[in-house]
Parts: sequence; C-alpha cells; structure tokens
Amino acid sequence: MKQKIENLLKQFETKKEAAKTIADAEAIRLEFMGKKGYINELMAEFRNVAPENKKEMGMLINSLKTSIETGLGELIQAKKDEELENQLKNDKRIDYTLPVNQTIGALHPRTILQKQIIDAFVSMGFTIEDGNEIETEYNNFDSVNVPESHPARDMQDTFWLDNGEVLKTQTSAAQNRILKTHGPICRVLFPGRCFRNEELDATHENTFFQIEGVVVDKNVSVSNLIYFMKEMLKGVFKKDVNVRLRPGFFPFTEPSFELDTTCPLCGGKGCSACSHTGWIELCPCGMIHPNVLKEAGIDSKEYNGFAFGLGFDRLVMIKTGLDDIRRLNGGNVKLLSQFGTKI
Repeated sequence: MKQKIENLLKQFETKKEAAKTIADAEAIRLEFMGKKGYINELMAEFRNVAPENKKEMGMLINSLKTSIETGLGELIQAKKDEELENQLKNDKRIDYTLPVNQTIGALHPRTILQKQIIDAFVSMGFTIEDGNEIETEYNNFDSVNVPESHPARDMQDTFWLDNGEVLKTQTSAAQNRILKTHGPICRVLFPGRCFRNEELDATHENTFFQIEGVVVDKNVSVSNLIYFMKEMLKGVFKKDVNVRLRPGFFPFTEPSFELDTTCPLCGGKGCSACSHTGWIELCPCGMIHPNVLKEAGIDSKEYNGFAFGLGFDRLVMIKTGLDDIRRLNGGNVKLLSQFGTKI
C-alpha cells in the first residue's frame, strides 16, 4: 500500500505538469479526489491494513491528500492567471494618461445654483446639514405642527411607505432633528430632494428640490429674515434685489409669509418670466411657531427664530429661461449643459 501511495503522488505530479486549462485541473480533481477517485479507494483499502500499520498508513494517506489538495489549488490559480493574462493581451488597451474629452458631461444647472445659494449662506455663518429622503410621520408632520386633519397627509399629496414612513414632502421634515442638534442658538441650512404625489406638467414635478433654513436666537425679528433673504439673492443674482412679504399660512410658522422678489430679468418692469407683474414668488417663510420650538425642547419664551423653504427649481427656471420643470429631471446632458452656462 505504501508503494501505491508513492505511485499515486508521482502520477498526480505528472498530470499536474501536463494540465493546460482549468478544465484539465477539474478532471484531475475528480480522478484523485472524487467520489470514485483514488483517495476514496485508498480509504476503502485502509480498513484491511493490519492494526500495527494503521498509524503509518493513515499518515501517508493524509499526506497524499494534503499534497493533492495543495497542488490542485496552485494549479487552478496558475491557470486563472494565465487566462487573465491572455485576455488582457487580446483586449484593446486604454491609455489612462490621455487627456479627457472635456466636452462630455457637465454640472447640472440645479447643482450650480445650489452651490451658489450654499456659498451665500455659509458666508453669513450658516452650517450646512443633510436631510433624509425617507422620514417618519412624526418628523414630516407632527414635529412641525401639521395637524392630523391636514390635507397634506392624504394619499394624493404624500407617498406613504408600507412601514408607515413617508418620502419627505418638504425639507421642513428635518427641522425637529436640526433644532434638537444645533439649538437653541443656531443658523442652519439643509438642502434636499422632496417628493409629492403630483400630476406632472410644465410647473409641477413629483420630485423636486428645496433648501430649508432656520435661524434661532434671542430677539430674532422679521427684519432679520428679510436681511438674510436679500443677501442670499444678492449672492445668486450678483446685484441688489427688492423683496416683499405677503401674508400666508403655514402650520410651522406664525406669522407666516410668502416672500416675493422683484423679477431679476426685467428689474420689476414686467416680462413673461414674472407674468408681467414685476414680482416673482420665491418662498414661504415666517417666524417659527412656538409649538415647533417646544417640540424640539427649546424654550419659546426665551428664544425665537425664523424658517424659510426655498424651492430652488423655480430659481433655476428663472435664471435659465427654462419653461418646463420636467426637463430638469430629463437627463438630456446636451440640453442641460447649455442651461448650466447661464447660471
């Protein structure tokens, strides 16, 4: 039996040297290690070995098995390396040091404008935070003082998930978390993608982008809100613009306003972009409702603040002259790169 073991090892080495492919290696594995292979034959013969020789023969069989397993592993890896090398030789080589074609691809006009808005607020001491796209019902509605009876909770406005969470309908969904993290004195800006179950048309999308901002401190006033918004618009449009506040209603602010800006395209004279009114509706805003501050653990008798939600898809359309919001999500690189140069 000892001689047979030695012969099998020599036989394996000979076949290993002759193997040319991974398939050859697999055939050798079956011949030696398979159910009907030589190792199993040896194990069957081992039962008849005299007791005094069992230890020696057992060690020799285990040594043979280990040598074959190791040899097969080396053989298979070597054949894989050979196949990869041959494939690389046959493939078309790419020189990664060649200059990139700079005409392919472009920053999205929305990305360009978002950076301009963020830069303007950072220069005024704001911290930038990210928000979640999937939110709890509490964060999206309850924490910002939206009552259970509010129509925004209906299926036609909100994308509800099977687990009871929602695709956030507004960047205000991050307010409670932001105020708890940064309050009671803070200036925070948090941009994000929002979702509403809307019918699509030239001015409505079910996926859109907002930038929410909150300022909380002692003795914050509406005049502070106006100042920050005018400074932001100045940074975006590179010139001074006038703003006005109209009464509005939002559950998370009191008092609430709609903030308009003079049309930056016509300077307030009237054009197609502003429907010939000279004004463009920019964003809802107002003083943060005491209930929202209380929900975030902030004493509304000592601190107050303002919040605004800027839908900057509208600003992109104003600055580019784009007449259909659906094109912003259309993925037409050639079209969007042309608009990006106008930002």
